[in-house]
Amino acid sequence: MLARRDYFFEPFMELQKEVDRLFNEFMRPLKTDFEFYPRVDAYETEDKVVLELELPGVKKDELKVTVEDGVLKISGEKKTERDEKGRNYRIVERSFGKFERAFIIPDYVDVKNISAKYNDGVLTLEMPKKKEEKPALEIKIE
Repeated sequence: MLARRDYFFEPFMELQKEVDRLFNEFMRPLKTDFEFYPRVDAYETEDKVVLELELPGVKKDELKVTVEDGVLKISGEKKTERDEKGRNYRIVERSFGKFERAFIIPDYVDVKNISAKYNDGVLTLEMPKKKEEKPALEIKIE
């Protein structure tokens, strides 16, 4: 017996497949060179600029912070600790791998006195502002 084909609906089914493919392509996150991309909060106070990076699962000795040509770079690696043997993963959302973030340092930051602390998976960089030398003002006597 021959299979019945519904020629009326066939073009619509092909169109639906194409719409599904385009939608799935659109919803896929943008790819970067790095699989792990730490999130950052940056704020400024009266006397410093502060960066806080979320680095859950990253060990302190896997981090590197450098300053070169006015650019602050934070790089490292979040290593996977899962054992693939005997496991049939249904969902994998955690990301692992090398990462790098770079930030242009404002001219008013004292780069020689940047400090870094790492606590509970958060790297905090404090960048003090340069002390402004206030010129002596001459007061005109009338």
